[in-house]
Amino acid sequence: MRRNGLAALLFSTLFVVFMIAPLVVVIGVSFTSTGYLEFPPSEPGLRWFRAILTNPDFIDAALLSLELGVTSATIATVLAVPAALAIGREKFPGRDVLQSLFLSPLMVPTVVLGVGFLRFLTLISMNGTLIGLALCHAVVIFPFILRLSLAAIVGLDQSVEKAAVSLGASSLTVFRRITLPLIMPGVCGGWILAFITSFDELTVSIFIINPSTTTLPVKLFNHITQTTDPLVTSVSTAMILFTVCIMLFVNWLYGLDRLLIGEGSR
Repeated sequence: MRRNGLAALLFSTLFVVFMIAPLVVVIGVSFTSTGYLEFPPSEPGLRWFRAILTNPDFIDAALLSLELGVTSATIATVLAVPAALAIGREKFPGRDVLQSLFLSPLMVPTVVLGVGFLRFLTLISMNGTLIGLALCHAVVIFPFILRLSLAAIVGLDQSVEKAAVSLGASSLTVFRRITLPLIMPGVCGGWILAFITSFDELTVSIFIINPSTTTLPVKLFNHITQTTDPLVTSVSTAMILFTVCIMLFVNWLYGLDRLLIGEGSR
């Protein structure tokens, strides 16, 4: 059977349309000047984008989401890189089990994670705190950084490191001046992907926030439950454009094909 036949082309086209159409509608509605959802907009304008700037709750929630994303992605990176080095370089009993454990947040439903985090943070009196929220997000996004770091480490030529050791370099010097720079594209790509995931996370966050730590996705969700106006679409459009800009940067830095497929360094 031909892989690129008419049926395959039709299926791919329908799939792309199915994925893109809701985004097109949201972005189109965000440019209306009316007070209700309308597509296509009969009166195009930037009224609801200006409304974002005059709504301090959304601005504060966006700033909190940025701070949370940076904090949780950094925590996860600091923990994931040593784990990736151990799993990718060393052979020890239980290595596969440990790797599966680290990747398990990808397989556990986020609702289950949210309930578990809520119970745990309540026991240690950290529920609703920013650090508690950041630690929970770090657990959720940890597999993304681990996966890309492993891909970079597996494809790394160790001859340069061995040469440095033979010349008297310490293990810390080898890691800081050779290993880390060589795997940095994978680490940076993982950090950015983890940041996007943390910034957009809703299900886990909604279990463990309080009014002072409301993130932008939760604020948007709460706003939708109370009213539906084009402000929702303008905020969504801003988030879409923000994510697209980051993904374009990742593509320039690391390559989306390697990021999604998980190939090692070429």
